Amino acid sequence: MRTIDPSIHEDPEIARQWSEDRDEVSFLDLLIVLSKSKKLIFWTTTLVAVLTVIISLIIPATYTATEVILPPQNASVGSALLSQLSSMGPLAALAGGGLGLKSSNDLYISMFQSRTVQEAMVKRFNLRGKYKRLSDARNAFAGKCEIKAGPKDGLLSISITDSDPNRAAELTTAYVEEFKKLTGTIAISEASQRRLFFEQQLMQAKDNLANAEEALKKTEQATGMFVMDSQARSLIEAAASLRGQIASKEVEIHAMRSYASDGNPDLRMAEQQLAAWRAQLTRLTGDKNGNEDDLLLSKGQVPTAGLEYVRKVRDVKYYETIFELLARQFEMAKLDEAKQGAIIQVIDPAVPPDRRTSPKRAVMVIVATFCAFFLSIFFVLIRAFIVNVQKDPQNKSKVEELRAMLLPRKRELSP
Repeated sequence: MRTIDPSIHEDPEIARQWSEDRDEVSFLDLLIVLSKSKKLIFWTTTLVAVLTVIISLIIPATYTATEVILPPQNASVGSALLSQLSSMGPLAALAGGGLGLKSSNDLYISMFQSRTVQEAMVKRFNLRGKYKRLSDARNAFAGKCEIKAGPKDGLLSISITDSDPNRAAELTTAYVEEFKKLTGTIAISEASQRRLFFEQQLMQAKDNLANAEEALKKTEQATGMFVMDSQARSLIEAAASLRGQIASKEVEIHAMRSYASDGNPDLRMAEQQLAAWRAQLTRLTGDKNGNEDDLLLSKGQVPTAGLEYVRKVRDVKYYETIFELLARQFEMAKLDEAKQGAIIQVIDPAVPPDRRTSPKRAVMVIVATFCAFFLSIFFVLIRAFIVNVQKDPQNKSKVEELRAMLLPRKRELSP
């Protein structure tokens, strides 16, 4: 116990310094407190470590199978849109950030996570199980899946976690197969878009040609066979062929505008060719609008009785030309689409994993042991602090006052 010279109390500064020295706690004091409770610290840490080992052994092991694929390159709607934005100069950065189109892989990740693909997996492997709703089973399956895109190589990694390693590999492989089925039914490439567009236009042109041929047949039956001279026939055929080429080129330009920007050289060339054909038709018909009834023919060359027949022949030639040109465009689009047929390429197929994903038993035991060790030390120090505070009468009164303020006693109700 420290002896204090009475003269010290006469100097306030020395008295304050002595009080601070008295309140200081040295490192040796802490070690003494911890050594007194070493058994508590030891057994608490040991018990937590043993319980963590038992829990880690009880938790079922899970395995993750991963399959790496190469998605279509420069063939998606997103990449086509980005290529258009690149020609806009300063607007490209603004539009790229505003639209949120970072890369074409975002599109394929969204397709992997679509309801169509996930429900197909649930039905294929009967994953509904204990879930009453199909949406709950789909959400449970989505929670086991992880799809990531490589930041540099652009590869997609599809991972599925399951308690059975073989089943995890099977689910991952089937997931990619269902994604391929979806991409086969959706026109996600520029060639697929052109093919669908020209297919619709070709069907319409086929119907128009059939109607024109039927109208020509009825006219022949009503007026009899009409044989035109070579000049009239050549003019009609030339005008009809030219109008068919113009209509086909307009359709082609319309299709190109869906994926090409205004500065695209192919689009500019097609527009120039269309303007030249329109000028040629104007010279042939003598009318700026290229009306069908304004062919430069002498009225004597085409008798009045055969005018109706001439119009029907012209319609047939016109729709024949459109049908032929659209058929060529359709075949070219099919060939381009066939070149992009095997767009989903598997780089690393999913195999049964030979190492579990979780639980990581060693990490769990180490973390739990360290946490229990430091928490037990903290508990011992707090307990010692409270005991020391209660021994000091002045601090004890302060603690009682604090307790009264925090936990006020209930007033007894008078009878």
